[in-house]
Amino acid sequence: MSGPTDDDEDVRAARLLDAQAKAAELFRAIDEAGLIAPGVRESAASDAIRDLAAEMFGVSRYWHKRIVRAGANTLEPYRENPPDRILGADDIAFCDFGPIFEEWEADFGRTFVLGDDPVKHQLQAALPVVFEAGREYFDSHPDVTGERLFAHVTSLAEQAGWEFGGSIAGHLVGKFPHEKIAGDEIGSYIAPGSGQPMRRLDRTGRRCHWILEIHLVDRGRQIGGFYEELLDLGH
Repeated sequence: MSGPTDDDEDVRAARLLDAQAKAAELFRAIDEAGLIAPGVRESAASDAIRDLAAEMFGVSRYWHKRIVRAGANTLEPYRENPPDRILGADDIAFCDFGPIFEEWEADFGRTFVLGDDPVKHQLQAALPVVFEAGREYFDSHPDVTGERLFAHVTSLAEQAGWEFGGSIAGHLVGKFPHEKIAGDEIGSYIAPGSGQPMRRLDRTGRRCHWILEIHLVDRGRQIGGFYEELLDLGH
């Protein structure tokens, strides 16, 4: 009798959680190694993180572009490509990486504060709070759609005193390459116009799994922060 395969739902969930655990370990190592530091160019920090991921886990591929953004660049959403910037001594910065661990995608984002600015620390602290409130809404609304969850996290951001900075609040995730399965269909995203229930099967008959991403900004102060991980697994 053959054992469970990657098509088995328990195996799929375990693989995604394992990929995320490795991404979390990578981000702890980023912090411990001081890779996000004053005087470092964003592109150099990104390359250093790439090299660390290769050293720790043998990661050689990413399913989306590697992002390190600091200062005013933290206002920019994923699709933008702002000029490469050198981190300042009192900066806020975030990393958004999509490493592939043994063919399984992780998508992980965290924010770093390089000084004592209280507003930047408030922003950093607000990110996981808004994330967990968004997850609570998802958990308590079995038929929630992508557009309803987007509207809710946007409202949560405003209630917390920030502006939501992204045009989406997350997306499907799975075995690489999920983008070739989902394409650019709006139903693959937590975004306006995504009207299907998030709890559904994809076109291959597998359960949909989701990443929730929270991008909070203060345009007046020219700062933003980012927080991202699995929505429906791992809690």
